[in-house]
Amino acid sequence: MLHSERVRGIVYQALLLAAVVGVGWYLIDNTLHNLQTREIQTGFGFLGRSAGFEIGETMIEYDPSRTYGRALAAGLLNTLWVSALGIVAATLLGTLIGIARLSSNWLLARLASAYVETVRNVPLLLQLFVWYGMLTELLPPVREAIAFGDLVFLSQRGLRYAWPQPAPGWSAAGWGLAAAVAGVLAWRWLAARRQQATGAQWPLLWPALAMLAGLPLAGWLLGGAPTALERPVLGGFDFQGGKALSPEFVALLAGLSTYTAAFIAEVVRGGLLAVDRGQDEAAMALGLRPGQRLRLVTLPQALRVIVPPLTSQYLNLTKNSSLAVAIGYPDLLAVANTTMNQTGQAIEAIAIVMAVYLSISLAISLLMNWYDARLRLTER
Repeated sequence: MLHSERVRGIVYQALLLAAVVGVGWYLIDNTLHNLQTREIQTGFGFLGRSAGFEIGETMIEYDPSRTYGRALAAGLLNTLWVSALGIVAATLLGTLIGIARLSSNWLLARLASAYVETVRNVPLLLQLFVWYGMLTELLPPVREAIAFGDLVFLSQRGLRYAWPQPAPGWSAAGWGLAAAVAGVLAWRWLAARRQQATGAQWPLLWPALAMLAGLPLAGWLLGGAPTALERPVLGGFDFQGGKALSPEFVALLAGLSTYTAAFIAEVVRGGLLAVDRGQDEAAMALGLRPGQRLRLVTLPQALRVIVPPLTSQYLNLTKNSSLAVAIGYPDLLAVANTTMNQTGQAIEAIAIVMAVYLSISLAISLLMNWYDARLRLTER
C-alpha cells in the first residue's frame, strides 16, 4: 500500500496533523499547569469587572466604573476609526503620487520620487514621533490657542471646534445623506445599464452633486433648520464643550497615511505601467484628453494589477495602527496592555488582541477579494 502515491500522501498528512495536535496539546497542558502552580486566575470573567481606569479619547460613552469589556470595545472602535480614515487618506494620496511619478512634468515627477524614496526608508515609528513632536511643540499652549473666531481653537491639546447641538433637523439631514448616497449608486447603475444597451451616456457628476447637497438640505429644512452650536469654552487647563481632535489621533492618522501612501504610490505606478501603451495611444487617437484617458482607459485596466498588492497595504496600515501605544493614543493594544497589567491575565488579553486583528485582516481580505473578482468578471 505504501507504494501508492495517494496512500503515502494521506499517511504523511495524517502524521503531520497528529504532530501539530500533539505539540498544541503539550503547549496548552504545560501553560495550564504553570498557571495553576502559580495560582494565576484564568478565564474571561474579568471582562465583566469594573475597569477603574480612564481612557482619554473614546467614541462611545465610557467612564472608569464601566467594565473591562467596555474599555476594550472603546479601544477597538478607536482602532477601526483611525484605520478606516487612514485607508481612505492613504489611497487618495498614494494614487495622486503614483500618477505624479509618471508625469511628463520633470519637477513634479522628481518631487514624487523623492517623497516615495524618503518616506519608505524612514521607520514608521520614527515618523510618528516626528508628527507628534511637531503637533505638541510647535503649537501654542491652551491659553494662547490660535482662535478662528469663537468656533475653532488650535493648541498643543489638539483641535477643538464647535459642533451642532442635538436636534431633529440634524438627524433628518443624516438620513437625507444616506438616501443621497443610495440614490447616487442607483443612478450610476442605471447609467451603466443605459450605456450598455444604447451607447448613450447619462451625466453623472451634476446629478450626484445635486442629490448629495439637496437631500441633506431638504431634511435639515424639514427638521426645523436648527443652527444652535455647542461652542468650545476655555475652562481650567483645557477647553470644554464642542468636539476635539487630539494631537495623538492627528499624529497617528498623518503618520499612517503618509507612510502607507508611499507604498501605494508604487503599487499604482506599477499598475499603470502594466497597461499596454497601445491602449493610451488608441485613446489619444480618439481625441480623449489626458485626464479622460487616465480615468476611462488606463486606470480601469490597471486596477486588476493594483488591487491584490493594495490589499496587503491596507492590512499593513491596520496592523501598524498598533504603534499608537508609542504616542499615547488609546487604541485596542493600549487598552489591552492596561487591562493586562491590572488583571494579570496576559494570555486572555493577548488572545483577544490577536483574535481582533485576525478578524479585521480577514474582513479586509474578503472585501478586497470580492472587489477583485468583480473587476475580473466585468472584464469578461
